[in-house]
Amino acid sequence: MLNKVAKIYDRFKELEQMMQLPDIASDGQKYAKIMKEYTSLSPIAEAFMLYKRNEKETEDARLLSQDPAIDAELRSLAEEEYYALREEGKALREQLQLLLIPKDENDGKNVLVEIRQGTGGEEAALFAADLYRMYSMYCASAGFKLQVMSANETELGGLKEIVFSVSGKDVYSKFKFESGTHRVQRIPVTESNGKIQTSAVTVAVLPEAEEVEVEILASDIKFESCKSSGSGGQHINKTESAVRLTHKPTGLVIECDSERSQLQNKEQALRVLRTKLYDMKEKEQSDRIASERKSQVGSGDRSEKIRTYNFPQSRVTDHRIGKTLYTLDAFLNGNIGGLIAELVAFDMAERLKGQQ
Repeated sequence: MLNKVAKIYDRFKELEQMMQLPDIASDGQKYAKIMKEYTSLSPIAEAFMLYKRNEKETEDARLLSQDPAIDAELRSLAEEEYYALREEGKALREQLQLLLIPKDENDGKNVLVEIRQGTGGEEAALFAADLYRMYSMYCASAGFKLQVMSANETELGGLKEIVFSVSGKDVYSKFKFESGTHRVQRIPVTESNGKIQTSAVTVAVLPEAEEVEVEILASDIKFESCKSSGSGGQHINKTESAVRLTHKPTGLVIECDSERSQLQNKEQALRVLRTKLYDMKEKEQSDRIASERKSQVGSGDRSEKIRTYNFPQSRVTDHRIGKTLYTLDAFLNGNIGGLIAELVAFDMAERLKGQQ
């Protein structure tokens, strides 16, 4: 491990020197590329410098504790310092191991979230609305900004589907473990005999792509104006401000109706398209490294059942880490940060095993 870290440190110092060269400093694109790599290596380089300094101080304390030329009291103090520095060295080594875990380059990105009604009819649509509310409340408490892109409501207040964006610091790193099938077990409001029904909702979390990451040709897009698919409201269905976008090469169809102007909805639709195309590219890459996926919490596949919400028992169970909470009401009120933290920690532990 230390040999690998030493090579990273050498590269870090090399980049530091490169940024001072006149031909690179004057080339904005080259400088930005080098600076990006330099910044990504900085945490490892700084931890390695601390480790090397600790290594030297530990050896100095060891030698001092065994020096017969000094009195016993000083040797005793040096011995105490030696053991303290050795423990500090162990902690720094563990920190280096964690820093070597390959990072998901999407972690710092904003996300698009799609919640869709699955099996269970109207009950599934109602639970889709519950999940949207849960994520809305979580975003509010975490300081994230949520914006609805499009929504298809039912007469009873459920959601056949909803697409929304979430922006903030490291949003994808928090939301990425929500992708998959969410199962609910409860007595539906439409059920007259009190029988518990099992329904399902799918959630897809996509890292939002930037323009430079996905090129979209104007000739590949067909734009159409349309009326909103919502169930009603002050501004809905009165004008054809909604936009339907068809991407000819892939057949992807995007509808956006969250804004009042057609131009704004067109811009939002392009955001969604760009992100979906990026997601397709990411999936192609992940298929090539499928074996690596096995060491992570989940594949993000929407067909994978990740969580069950059992209302009679007030229970939430995450099947990937075998975690069960009996605080369903609080969870659905957006108190999901604790479970997300456990999923992140479990994923890091599994990745660390893969490094060893």
